[in-house]
Amino acid sequence: MCIGQYLSVRHHTQRMLVLAVAVGVLAGCGHSRVVRPPAPAKQSARTTAKPLPPARSSQPKYGAMAVVRPGQTVYRIATENGITALDLALWNDIPPPYTIHPGQSLRLYPRDGHEPAAKVTASASAAPPVKPGTTVTPPTAKPVAATSPKPAPTSSSSTLEWRWPADGVVVSGFAAGDPTRQGVDIAGKAGQPVRAAADGVVVYSGSGLVGYGELVIVKHNDQWLSAYGHNRARMVNEGALVKAGQQIAEMGRSGATRDMLHFEIRYNGKPVDPQTYLPIR
Repeated sequence: MCIGQYLSVRHHTQRMLVLAVAVGVLAGCGHSRVVRPPAPAKQSARTTAKPLPPARSSQPKYGAMAVVRPGQTVYRIATENGITALDLALWNDIPPPYTIHPGQSLRLYPRDGHEPAAKVTASASAAPPVKPGTTVTPPTAKPVAATSPKPAPTSSSSTLEWRWPADGVVVSGFAAGDPTRQGVDIAGKAGQPVRAAADGVVVYSGSGLVGYGELVIVKHNDQWLSAYGHNRARMVNEGALVKAGQQIAEMGRSGATRDMLHFEIRYNGKPVDPQTYLPIR
């Protein structure tokens, strides 16, 4: 075979190889799969129920009761009824760890609470409709003595020597009849001492009452107790005997937006103005 024939055959062979490769590439492209990003997952029609926010203040329902259903807790019942868990526990004498049972009836108002006189007076003074042509003689007005909220009996606290539970400025005070201000808020620095305001026994030390953060409750006698909320750390356990001025916690902001102590004094479960009983400073 001459060189010319060899080159002709070689050229023909190369063309055939090129065509074969091209056909293979085209065939491969014809069967290639386009990778697409996975379609976004469809959201489930069911949405997880969000827990109810804790009540920041109590709205008593005078005369109303709640019957405990299986699976309910003090916190759940209180939140569903617009009451703080602490109030519900105190109103019903529920001791720590705040266990309740199905079928149990709970008051949704203070033990000795009554509907505000303003509401009762308004309903009692509502006059019946008068028919046209009827002469109505107005009743003789009776003098009504001016009334004001009565503070808790001071005689019950005469044996207690109250002390300020923390150093700092009172940034929110108590307001009678205002359920959002059931105690005082004392601003301070994280970690500073929180002290018992009077001698007593610790009846609660924990964070189970939502809205109060790390909370300590001290019972001073059968009528009086004090509560210390939003602590950074608790330094006493339930059942511990404490003396007035003894450190029981460290100030913090658990359940609050700033470092402070939320302090309450309660008489028979009802909040009173702490500054009425604490020394003037």
